[in-house]
Amino acid sequence: MLEPNVVIEHKVKRIALLLTLCINVACLSSVSYGDEYPTLSHDGDIYLSDDDLPARTPPIVELGASFLGTGNIEPGFVIPTGAVWSPALWVYGNFRSAYQRYRPSQGMEVVEWVSRLDLFANLQLTGTERVLLGLTPLHDRNNGDFYGKVYEPDVLKENLNETNAKIDTLFFEGDFAELFPNMDYFDSTKNDVGFSIGRQQMLFMDGFLINDSMDGIGLSKNNIRFASYPWLVNWRSTLFIGIDDIDRHTNEDIDSSKLIGWFNQFDSARSTYNVDVVYVDGDEAGDVLNLGGEAIQRIGKINTAFRIAISQATSAVTAQSDNGVLLFMEISWVPSRSHNNVYVNGFLGIDNFTSAARGPLEGGALGRTGILFAAQAIGSLPAPISNSAQKSSGFTLGYQRFFGPRRQLIVEAGARFEHRIHFQNEQGVAVRFQQALGRRTFVQLDAYSTWLEDEAKAEYGSRIELQIKL
Repeated sequence: MLEPNVVIEHKVKRIALLLTLCINVACLSSVSYGDEYPTLSHDGDIYLSDDDLPARTPPIVELGASFLGTGNIEPGFVIPTGAVWSPALWVYGNFRSAYQRYRPSQGMEVVEWVSRLDLFANLQLTGTERVLLGLTPLHDRNNGDFYGKVYEPDVLKENLNETNAKIDTLFFEGDFAELFPNMDYFDSTKNDVGFSIGRQQMLFMDGFLINDSMDGIGLSKNNIRFASYPWLVNWRSTLFIGIDDIDRHTNEDIDSSKLIGWFNQFDSARSTYNVDVVYVDGDEAGDVLNLGGEAIQRIGKINTAFRIAISQATSAVTAQSDNGVLLFMEISWVPSRSHNNVYVNGFLGIDNFTSAARGPLEGGALGRTGILFAAQAIGSLPAPISNSAQKSSGFTLGYQRFFGPRRQLIVEAGARFEHRIHFQNEQGVAVRFQQALGRRTFVQLDAYSTWLEDEAKAEYGSRIELQIKL
């Protein structure tokens, strides 16, 4: 047990360190880089020819038409509905392999090497119709196991051989008017309605309401406009019904929950607004109604996003269905005479907000706050600071610097303040460095240190990750 004076001294030192880093990060935004980033020239430049432009990087398998290629489209064939299909198969994916070391404030140090592979086969039939198959042969998203090895601690030391052929994504999507062109031969009516059916990744309101892969059916109508509302540039409305494999707020499939959601995006000349309504029906996990709204816009030279997410339990209150409100704000700007980025994100969680659906690897609703709150989605390394939205507030202040050939550095400081009894406030700092290697590969280095309010022992973690875009 530490003496009271020692605890106070630790608190003062940590707060001073956090404030010093915040001041240094903020000062970086006003740095002038002289002639390194000159103003736009009034003189013209030579137009690059096709030979001067970088070569296209194709997917690992490319049959039929080239992905983002040039040239004539193959004539294809006519199906009984009257649509003309010209199939092309593109196989692509993302391979991640990471060596991670971290130590929680109470517990043993963990050292692990883990890998995951997200592999997709896209059968493109037309510009609007396709079938997408997704596999995760090196990890199981449902139980969070990854291919690799645990080195420390000794009680957890083991080789991980999580290889499988499970289907994580499989859906067909298209447009009714394009799939049945004979219904409107001259394309003169507003019957372009998109649809999707199958197991698909759902992400709404940047993951605050839904961030999960589930089985379902969706309908979407774009380009809705009204002559009496000229400010409305575009209205996109989507109805989705989730029927299976729905993971609830605690990142697990508790029961055979069902989901129905109505999602709307309104584009104006100055802002983009989203208004979403989701209802989830469950047995053991309970029923919950989620409402969400956000406004995204530029205010002068500052990028802003303001969000509100509400959850209301309509039956018994559970860990997956509870009452609460989450307020979230994002502000960012580009410092003068640079290509860099400064951002300030903040949140306020009132009561116990619960998302409608969250995948097993997605963590909590606050992952978008910054790299201190984000789940890595590989291995057992947790988010440095809890990304739960229950009864708390917090912020991040970060500086993203772009320099050299395809290289960037992020420095971030943040804190989480608990509004619950017996929970401690938490502060931390994090650094991320990324460097591209060739045309498909980049290396990422992460390091962080966090500390609880009444704990003298800090948590820390570091990792190195290799990503290959296939």
